Amino acid sequence: QVQLVESGGGLVQFGGSLRLSCAASGFTFMRYAMSWYRQAPRKERELVAVITTAGDITYYADSETGRFTISRDNVENTLYLQMNSLKPEDTAVYYCNARGYGMDYWGKGTLVTVSS
Repeated sequence: QVQLVESGGGLVQFGGSLRLSCAASGFTFMRYAMSWYRQAPRKERELVAVITTAGDITYYADSETGRFTISRDNVENTLYLQMNSLKPEDTAVYYCNARGYGMDYWGKGTLVTVSS
């Protein structure tokens, strides 16, 4: 059974940092490109960052460039998102996604709230 379980969300003040984790199981993690998405209240889900299978290439949405870092551990089957200099507009539910080979897996998300 495929599972993606996000953790690490919470309440943080403006300018603070959080590290999100996504524990993967039930599929061959190292074969999938992985992504983080987020969905703010009353907004559509949007892409935050993507990382290739080997972790050697990353992509970030414009607003996250320089503040967020996506990484992965293919031994521990875990995806990470280090978020620094957080802003209130970063408040959202953050989702882990694995996509490839015709499959598309999602976690249930972890809530990040940034207070001003």
